[in-house]
Amino acid sequence: MAIAALALFAAMMLLMGALRTLIQCRCTGESGNRRTLLPDGSLEWWALIVADVGYLMVGAGAPLAALAGMSPLGVVDPPMLRGLGVVLAVLGMLAAFAAQLSLGASWRVGIDEAERTGLVTTGAFRIVRNPIFSAVLLAFAGPALMVPNLVAIAGLVVAVTGVQLQVRLVEEPHLHRVHGHAYTD
Repeated sequence: MAIAALALFAAMMLLMGALRTLIQCRCTGESGNRRTLLPDGSLEWWALIVADVGYLMVGAGAPLAALAGMSPLGVVDPPMLRGLGVVLAVLGMLAAFAAQLSLGASWRVGIDEAERTGLVTTGAFRIVRNPIFSAVLLAFAGPALMVPNLVAIAGLVVAVTGVQLQVRLVEEPHLHRVHGHAYTD
């Protein structure tokens, strides 16, 4: 199951990262990437790094630890849960990609305070305030169930923490500043 988890992680990175960026470049002429890899000490930088570390722990660290012999946690190790993990990973990945696409030209990774994109309220954004992060967390819960070791569970906690920091303390305040009551409503 560890090899399958690694393969799904690679598929996630290719679909939700590389392919989505390629589509953005073809549609708008630029990548949509507003984040910097250089540490600037901002809350946004830290939140994205924490989330990325969590994703790497779940998607790569846990399967590699399993291949190296780390035992699964017995409480979350029934075979049925591993199968459910595959389903969650695939559904979460597809849902995240669909939500990314529904943002159209407004899709961004990171925030540029000077930039003003349209407020998307259609598709999954009509139902869930942040369907991309919701689906990404679902997608990463999958590998955590597929390879349920200590690295996977800790990585999922780290990923959720990073996503919550990004959404609650960075993105939502930014969207409220930019869109005001339209965002609140």
